[in-house]
Amino acid sequence: MDERDYYTERMETKTATYTCPKCRESGEFEIRWLRRSRKKELPRGASQLDRAKFAKARDYMVRVDDMIFCPNQRCRSRFEIPNSQTVVFV
Repeated sequence: MDERDYYTERMETKTATYTCPKCRESGEFEIRWLRRSRKKELPRGASQLDRAKFAKARDYMVRVDDMIFCPNQRCRSRFEIPNSQTVVFV
């Protein structure tokens, strides 16, 4: 059984403030996250190993956006989101 069978997925957006490393202008950005919530019960046909994995499964979020554009019209450079955190356990 695949890990995706244990979760329901939905997209979320969260607002964050970042500063452009080139022009030093800050702005608020809508960052997309994929929220994976554990299902209420295990799908049918699960083996004993699948039951053990499902018991340890937790809700978590994965960041979808890795790069953003500078809000300054003159700069418009593309930069990587400075946080190294791409997975958050809820």
